[in-house]
Amino acid sequence: MRPQDVITPPAPDPIDVEQAEAALVEHYPRLVRLAYLVLPPRLGRNRRVLTAHSLVQRSLPRSRTPGVSGLPLPRREGARPDPGYAYVRQRVLRQALEAGLPLRRRAWPRRAQLPPLLPQVWGLRLFPRSGGADELALDQRLSALSGPGRAAYVLRGLEHLRDAEVVQALAAAGAADPDAALAEADGLAAGTGVAGGARAEELLRSAEFDPCSLQARPTDLMRRRQHTKAALAATAAVVVCGTLLGLPGEGWGPDGAAAPPYARNPAAERALDPAKTVRVGPAVWKRSSRTDFSVWPSRGDLTDDNALLRRALAVWARPGPSVRTSATPATPVGPPTGSPQLLFAGDVDQTRVVLLYDGLRVVRYAEPRSGTAGAALDFARVDGADAAAANALVVGRTDGNVRYLTAPWVRKASVRDLLDPTGAPAPLGRTRDGVTDPLASPAQARDCRSWDALELRDDVGPRLMTDLGELAPARLTSGPPSAPRDVTGARERARWARTACLLPAVRSHGVRSVNSWAYAEQPLPEDNGTAQWLCTRAETWRGPGSRVLAQFQAPSAKKGAPGAIVARAEHSPACGVREPQVLAGVLWKSRGGNWYVLAAGSEQFTSVTTSGGVEGTAQGNLLAVRAEAGAQADLDGQVESGARVGALR
Repeated sequence: MRPQDVITPPAPDPIDVEQAEAALVEHYPRLVRLAYLVLPPRLGRNRRVLTAHSLVQRSLPRSRTPGVSGLPLPRREGARPDPGYAYVRQRVLRQALEAGLPLRRRAWPRRAQLPPLLPQVWGLRLFPRSGGADELALDQRLSALSGPGRAAYVLRGLEHLRDAEVVQALAAAGAADPDAALAEADGLAAGTGVAGGARAEELLRSAEFDPCSLQARPTDLMRRRQHTKAALAATAAVVVCGTLLGLPGEGWGPDGAAAPPYARNPAAERALDPAKTVRVGPAVWKRSSRTDFSVWPSRGDLTDDNALLRRALAVWARPGPSVRTSATPATPVGPPTGSPQLLFAGDVDQTRVVLLYDGLRVVRYAEPRSGTAGAALDFARVDGADAAAANALVVGRTDGNVRYLTAPWVRKASVRDLLDPTGAPAPLGRTRDGVTDPLASPAQARDCRSWDALELRDDVGPRLMTDLGELAPARLTSGPPSAPRDVTGARERARWARTACLLPAVRSHGVRSVNSWAYAEQPLPEDNGTAQWLCTRAETWRGPGSRVLAQFQAPSAKKGAPGAIVARAEHSPACGVREPQVLAGVLWKSRGGNWYVLAAGSEQFTSVTTSGGVEGTAQGNLLAVRAEAGAQADLDGQVESGARVGALR
């Protein structure tokens, strides 16, 4: 028998620059999405967006280059094999993995590890549009993987590559252990019910991970203007007094980290005099007609430290370039117009903290106890506060924990896990000045395995507060917009257990209170139990800027499973005192595999109608119509006045 001839596979064809450019232009959104998903989440959403675009734009070869054998070609329905796309994708993947490598002291950084030169955006923060609870859960799980692990998961979900092809692509991109990366991706797919198969591809293609469809927000405009003025003042000071810059420092100066006093007037000078700060006695709140921050007594072991108070007031009036400043939206950050009220001055962990109040804002000044340079200045708007909203302020944050300064009328403080509605609250210790022991801050957590809320008890009863990353914690309530009440009952806590993990959607927006209203209950078709429809409304201190989320909470065996966000709106009066009505719908699949359009309105609705892809009308405020998978429909309803009202959006 004659041995067979050994046939050597032909070498891959060279890749022209034009061929690679055509592939890049045609598939640019797909390549940028791939880079965005693989880049490390620690970069932040704004830098990830710019870096993803930069990596793709510099992935073209400089000249005609030999083809690389072994690169898996695209495996997409209706797509022809494209070696140019496979080559560009491999270059994008290699750079995205390099961007996640740690910087080493003895090695030059690679280009992908440095901030992108182009594109650049000045004065704006860019980030993809927010998705729902499933997208948030997938993003959190992806952030826990290594760079190669994320790449393996994305190559499977977006590119439809087989496991052997994924290993091949990762090896060509320089991954040290492609098999371990594939095992990480397997672990993610096994750990959640939404991270595999067609559902995985649907989530990866959502707006949450689309760096080509972006939202834009300004940077801190007031801080930018202050930095410009401070830089000009500092430049003038260097020119005039350059010889003084070489003198050795001796800790904090009289004005601490404040900028030079380039403007003086008598009223401003009086406001900066620590001896003239307003100090309230410890018993004033008991006989005052008002119960808000204006009757908080001055507390803390450093209330007589005039040097500390002088630094705090000077930095407030003119923060220097080393001061880290933050402010809730629409909060003015200018100096006080008169002598402010002193709420607290004392040591908190390794920091000296001063809390001041001027009738409109609470201002927190913090400096290291070591006396080294650098300070922090935080502003929060708190005008119109009542006893419930003025019962606590954040006084310190350290290592993911938060400490509160409680109001003098608070008798007891405890911690309650919102995800455990049947659990008892844990006692929370306080100092004689009302500063609590540290508790875990959900505002800084990367996952949602628990949600520690602050429960404060006064003469009225318990009130539930939560940290949303600002000085003033947000009050949590339940009930209709006309009469929201504190969360005290078992049913209200059970609903909040499935709502808590959605609170990051309203974080850092100057939120005063969040009300979750169960506006309808709907028996599900085919005896699938009863679903809850909730409207969650976040009110802000400034009035405008409210956020509204409509939730669908189907029965779930998983404890604390978050409800599905079926609609959201900003600056909407829905679910509020002015328009206490809401209508929302969802495409739902029964346990028997059948699809339905479900909708529910508040009690003001007399009928609900769906049109477009699915036709149907129901009397009352509930609707259930049989539909097909992927169906889309328009929804509206009629209220008692006869007016037609559309769904929340």
